Amino acid sequence: MTDTTPAVVPRYLSAADSGNFGALAECFALSGSVVDEGETYRGHAEIIGWREALAGKWVYTSNVTGSEAIGTDDYRVHVHVEGNFPGGVADLAYRFRLHDGLIDELFIAG
Repeated sequence: MTDTTPAVVPRYLSAADSGNFGALAECFALSGSVVDEGETYRGHAEIIGWREALAGKWVYTSNVTGSEAIGTDDYRVHVHVEGNFPGGVADLAYRFRLHDGLIDELFIAG
């Protein structure tokens, strides 16, 4: 990640990798949301539920392959994922939109 990437972004990625979904949810504003595979999850409880469901479904490793600022409080992080999901390999783009130092919206696209 770049030196200008806000601290909340690597904190989110670390919490996701470690399975600490409470810490992951704390990276979001109270009304923050995630859009993943066409589904939207809003607020801390839904975001925790989304991550718990993923943890029970797939085993995978992830590596950040790049990041960039794409606007004020708007960042894209490229992540390479390998695991036991269909296809076994994916390159994802995480788009973080921030507000007051927290994630307001996270869009995950393949």
